[in-house]
Amino acid sequence: MSYAVSAALQSAVFAAVSADPDVGEAVGGAVYDALPSGALPSLYVSLGPETVRAESDKTGTGAAHRFVISVVTDVPGFYAAKVAAGAVCDVLHDAEMALSRGRLVSMKFDRARAVMIDKGAGRRIDLTFRARVEDD
Repeated sequence: MSYAVSAALQSAVFAAVSADPDVGEAVGGAVYDALPSGALPSLYVSLGPETVRAESDKTGTGAAHRFVISVVTDVPGFYAAKVAAGAVCDVLHDAEMALSRGRLVSMKFDRARAVMIDKGAGRRIDLTFRARVEDD
């Protein structure tokens, strides 16, 4: 197992989500790896935490990455956040993307959690994906 493919996976995921026209339409291009300083837009997508587990076998070195992408809004309603979350899922579930290191074997939607934040004034949807990678 190696964590060495993690940066390549993150870069590819960020590029795919950022470049998607439906995600762009839903969030106005507000896709972040790190939140900017200052005021945030009313609706945005943010890459979040990741856990990685070894999945090497006799065919090669591999790992399973579970990572979270959050859709956050300060609007008191889930509709806009769900539209954006659906667009993110459309981009990533069963995605085929080239990595700068290693190889993406599979990418699957795992689960989602939708919650109210800021005392009910906003919403956040955390989307969890599972990516299986192999290192060359």
